[in-house]
Amino acid sequence: MSALWDKQVDVLVIGTGAGGMAAAVFAAERGASVLLIEKSGHYGGTSATSGGGVWIPASDSAREQGQEDTPDEAFTYIKGLTGNTVADARIRAFVENANVMKRKIEAVSDLRFTAIPYTDYQAEKPGGKMGYRSHACNTMHASDLSKQDFETLRTTHPSAMLFGYIPWTIMESAPMITRGPGWKMTMAKVLWRYYSDIPQRLRSSRSRFVVFGSAIAGHLKNAFNRFGGEMWLNAPLVDLVRGESGRVDGAVIRHNGKDVRVQAGKGIIMAAGGFERNQRMRDTYLPGESRPEWSGGQENNTGDVIEAGIRIGAATDLMGEAWWAPTLSVPGETRGRPLFYERALPGNIIVNQHGERYMNEARSYDIAGRAMIDADAPDKRTIPSWIVFDSRFRNKYPMGPVVPLIPDWLLPKRVQKMFHKARTIKELAARMGVDPARLENTITRVNHFAKTGLDEDFGRGSQPYDRYYGDQSVTPNPNLAPLDEAPFYALKVYPGDIGTKGGMATDECARVLDTAGQAIPGLYAIGNNAASVMGPSYPGAGSTLAPAMTFGMLAVQDCLDTSANNQDA
Repeated sequence: MSALWDKQVDVLVIGTGAGGMAAAVFAAERGASVLLIEKSGHYGGTSATSGGGVWIPASDSAREQGQEDTPDEAFTYIKGLTGNTVADARIRAFVENANVMKRKIEAVSDLRFTAIPYTDYQAEKPGGKMGYRSHACNTMHASDLSKQDFETLRTTHPSAMLFGYIPWTIMESAPMITRGPGWKMTMAKVLWRYYSDIPQRLRSSRSRFVVFGSAIAGHLKNAFNRFGGEMWLNAPLVDLVRGESGRVDGAVIRHNGKDVRVQAGKGIIMAAGGFERNQRMRDTYLPGESRPEWSGGQENNTGDVIEAGIRIGAATDLMGEAWWAPTLSVPGETRGRPLFYERALPGNIIVNQHGERYMNEARSYDIAGRAMIDADAPDKRTIPSWIVFDSRFRNKYPMGPVVPLIPDWLLPKRVQKMFHKARTIKELAARMGVDPARLENTITRVNHFAKTGLDEDFGRGSQPYDRYYGDQSVTPNPNLAPLDEAPFYALKVYPGDIGTKGGMATDECARVLDTAGQAIPGLYAIGNNAASVMGPSYPGAGSTLAPAMTFGMLAVQDCLDTSANNQDA
């Protein structure tokens, strides 16, 4: 062992989200010695808390289902959304290798991805598709994991579970949310699966049915174990070590109460998430009023690794951007609850502090979240806003933790504290602190739109993605219903996010670039540690995980092949 180093490996991967774990598996499968480190006591990162969608254009699964798509179409779509904010070479690298990544990860693990009919977020744009780019993964059971691996697997975010704690799949959730055909049978199936596991119910409320991003992490952990990889939990990065040659040779890791110097002979892959839980960095980089507690990102994403990269000369990009999402703040919870789909359901509206609408509430969550920031003005504050609905909506659809089928008085006390409730709009407005006349006029106008089916102000229900989470039994517009049944409800809504998307500037191989645009030898960044290949846009469900995993594969290929070529030379 070198006197300079306490431990030596071929590849050091920092962060255990989908990108980091996929990179670790790819490297270990090729015979490299791999150390995978995680800042917290649970692996899986924000990926494990997510809905687990993976956006893979032109996949084998889509083709098998008779869906036509090409990398060129995906390039056209992303390029149209990102403009000149992302280099063409990076976009090309993603769209041409995403399906390659899918094939490889399925070859070396039990993870499987199936294309689903989930429309792109801006399917109406050139190159957009009405479905089959977003993919769902196969589920797993706790018995498929070791006891320790199950206990240390980060769980799904409450916003992505039925009633906040019962797992379901993507294809189960959609009909239940929108009251589509067969939703009652689906509900019965989901509830039976959870409550019939009597031994687990006697021990814990946590389900042993593992879904979404947690299943991705679980499958990858099993593969990593099989290939002999080593994982350290509770092991944050302290700093990167850059040698006199300019190469990043290793890192200092805090492990078991000590600073451990780890040499990475072939490369370091940084995959540790964004900075959404760091107030100082939010104040420095993000627009508008901003709070970590409004974010749905997990609490360990404080930007440590991004700042470590900056200290050794890495350039950054897109630091003013995030994966925006309107969120609710639930008392007692450390993270915001994103409103992914609720806004699209008929019978609710979002208004500013004057009681006026200012957006199409049914647009994708990134567009809606950013609209809250862009529309905020001293004379018409939108931070926070209010989401308003009536008793028809309340009894039929979910609104974050305010779930249907459960009377108000049976909801947890902390949830009851979240909303205002009143017999009239005028009374509700008084409790909200908004102008009663404006709110009444706003609702009267929306009620008229619900009858005609045409939102003349913001076009709600006019785009394919709007209608994906609409209630198809509601006509003439599945996203619009009148708010006319008392009592009426209002909850505060904040401009949150599910992670930041700015980070280190990288090239098409995921190599970190310095401020002169040159690659820093030995250093790679993926996921939310890197500036997103999606630029300021959000093309579809899974636009975070798929690039992280794809560039994780490309980073491994580059660092191992470069090392091999150097040895041959």
